[in-house]
Amino acid sequence: MLDANLKQQLKAYLGNITQPIELVASLDDSDKSREMLALLEDIAGLSEKVAVVRTDGDKRTPSFMIRRVGTDIGVRFAGLPMGHEFTSLVLALLQVGGHPSKAAQELIQQVKDLDGDYAFETYFSLSCQNCPDVVQALNLMAVLNPRISHVAIDGALFQDEVTERKVMAVPTVFLNGEPFAQGRMELEQIVAKIDSGASARAAEKIKAKDPFDVLVIGGGPAGAAAAIYAARKGIRTGIAAERFGGQVLDTMGIENFISVQHTEGPKLAAQLEQHVKDYDVDIMNLQRAEKLITARVPGGLHEVRLENGASLKARTIILSTGARWRQMGVPGEDQYRNKGVAYCPHCDGPLFKGKRVAVIGGGNSGVEAAIDLAGIVAHVTLIEFDSDLRADAVLQRKLASLANVKIITSALTTEVLGDGEKVVGLTYKDRNHDSLHQIELEGIFVQIGLVPNTEWLRDAIALSPRGEIEIDHRGETSKPGVFAAGDVTTVPYKQIVIAMGEGSKAALSAFDYMIRLAPAEEAAAA
Repeated sequence: MLDANLKQQLKAYLGNITQPIELVASLDDSDKSREMLALLEDIAGLSEKVAVVRTDGDKRTPSFMIRRVGTDIGVRFAGLPMGHEFTSLVLALLQVGGHPSKAAQELIQQVKDLDGDYAFETYFSLSCQNCPDVVQALNLMAVLNPRISHVAIDGALFQDEVTERKVMAVPTVFLNGEPFAQGRMELEQIVAKIDSGASARAAEKIKAKDPFDVLVIGGGPAGAAAAIYAARKGIRTGIAAERFGGQVLDTMGIENFISVQHTEGPKLAAQLEQHVKDYDVDIMNLQRAEKLITARVPGGLHEVRLENGASLKARTIILSTGARWRQMGVPGEDQYRNKGVAYCPHCDGPLFKGKRVAVIGGGNSGVEAAIDLAGIVAHVTLIEFDSDLRADAVLQRKLASLANVKIITSALTTEVLGDGEKVVGLTYKDRNHDSLHQIELEGIFVQIGLVPNTEWLRDAIALSPRGEIEIDHRGETSKPGVFAAGDVTTVPYKQIVIAMGEGSKAALSAFDYMIRLAPAEEAAAA
């Protein structure tokens, strides 16, 4: 099941196990069960502390539990945790086997102190880059607290269950049989959702912080680069982010990051965060900015108010809040989000196996989505507003070669249709003849670009008609001492490598701004 190279790597990892574990399998005569048994036997053959046990009859077959021998500590996988979930499998083996987590001790203690019985179920797909964070966080919680259990379920393998529970997006989490959450979540977010007092405690800690020299708002490539460059100057630096990594977390393959031939968004985001942690930067994750109050005089303190009621102050601010997926803005879109309307074809595509779907958007993202989906679903209809597709020629040629794809141009989507529970179709207007048409389908993947996250800044600084922060060649905004970088700004070409350069430039500009203020401040004091 595992190749020689992977076995060698896994054997080294399993050397960190301190407590013996059992791989308790529930199998039948299916091909998937045979694959699972082969995987489990491969793993057990790499360590004397791992054994395979057959206990057939679990309600989900094939499945297996990783259990610490002689205890109830363990986690369950329903399906083969390969692809993006192989890392989740390795971490589960280590953590159930007694190897300590790298999570912050304060957070670990918070999980241990949770009072109540929590039975989590997570539906994932093997191609979902957002799912592993959720699976790994809930697995760790199950290891740390005996009153928490977790089973990770491959939605593509248990299609009947997915249909019955109306799962149309991954990751989807159920708690004690009821819907709990959808989408990417980190351990801190899950714990905060359960622990009602977590937000208030975090707010009190933030309120007690002294003013920063540089405060970065946003934790994507631009924000991470800005924090690193500021910290290297030896000045007091803080970074507040709604989710560290930003839009990069939703990116599948990255092949144009210079000097790195290929990487994936979540991996790059983790590397960015680790790099920032290597410096003396105060990282405040899961913090959503709500209002910017700029200083009245040059050199004064700017203030950023957070959604939890706390405020942060700084001599300079770097805004790098990035962008989010643009929505169609048509009737039915909000009602059927995650019920057939999706924005991540890599994550949710496997849930639409054998079904009919549409992709909205004819740029590179839309055409790439249509190509990927064509290998999974029964049929793809690509709908483009303009008269021609805007994707690169090589992608258009690939798309045109696919027999189960139909391309409709000069079309405006006007409504998402549903039956109250899920998407059943859409309507579009032919822009050449003003005629309305209806398509029957089960899924709609929206790929029409990005919107800058600047709603909270409208009354504070100058924005372009598109809502982007207007900046000069130094990254400074319309307010002295406030800088901006990345996809949230008017800088053209929204690319990771460009955002990093812009973040670095903004930090250097902020430092330059402060050192030039110093003589004026000293003169005023005299």
